[in-house]
Amino acid sequence: MTPQNPSDDSRWSDLDRPPLNAAALRRGLVRAGGLYRDIEVVRRTGSTNSDLAALAAAGGADEGAVLVAEEQTAGRGRLDRRWSAPPRSGLFFSVLLKPAEVPVARWGWLPLLTGVAVATGLARAAGVDTALKWPNDLLVTVGGEERKAGGILAERAGDDGVVVGVGINVTLRADELPVPQAGSLALAGAGGTDRDPLLRAVLRSLEEWYGRWRAAGGDPAASGLQEMYTAGCATLGRVVRAELPGDRAVVGEAVALDGDGRLIIATEDGVQQPVGAGDIVHLRPA
Repeated sequence: MTPQNPSDDSRWSDLDRPPLNAAALRRGLVRAGGLYRDIEVVRRTGSTNSDLAALAAAGGADEGAVLVAEEQTAGRGRLDRRWSAPPRSGLFFSVLLKPAEVPVARWGWLPLLTGVAVATGLARAAGVDTALKWPNDLLVTVGGEERKAGGILAERAGDDGVVVGVGINVTLRADELPVPQAGSLALAGAGGTDRDPLLRAVLRSLEEWYGRWRAAGGDPAASGLQEMYTAGCATLGRVVRAELPGDRAVVGEAVALDGDGRLIIATEDGVQQPVGAGDIVHLRPA
């Protein structure tokens, strides 16, 4: 990890993309009785998830630790896909969570919970409509087309923790897109792209939803999480192809989420197939 250096003029090499202020973020988010214990901002690292998991394993981080990178050179999505973007063009951060009062069987809801928190926070702070693609993608509309602007990756950290990583393209320009299917908040017409208030809004939303879910013992229905995710999920009601481990695939209509957060796909032969892991392809609009 490369720590922030106030004397590093390269931090201001793109005036449209000012650096984050770690001290101001701590003042705004770290409080007695709150979730967040510390917020660290580094200039450059490989993966915030890997760094925070290693820190937790060494006893150097507790629940509520947040690690933010201005640039991530080896960011990972699901299926080990790489996530890279220009410095300060997005939000790349990880949070350590330890939901001791929630049965481990319900921890699979954490990436879905984070998706709801991110979408809710961005709606408040950026004024942009977002949708969730099951299980962990954030979608925006650019030029009438659905584009991926963010992703979530949750990984176990020891026996009692989960590191949840989030990557969001904020000011990525059209000529900077890694693939044509990518998007950003700016390209989607966001009303605000200042990363400081965006990050604060997302982290406050995550604190709110995580607290509600924990208080309900991880029950997705009682906490309102299942209903909220269902309302914002762009996958439901569409014909999809689920590409599963072992080179298998299931095609059908995504009709519901079950109590474990699995996607239920109704196939042409009348089978209701639950999918807990896999790559989902939207075949046609709802």
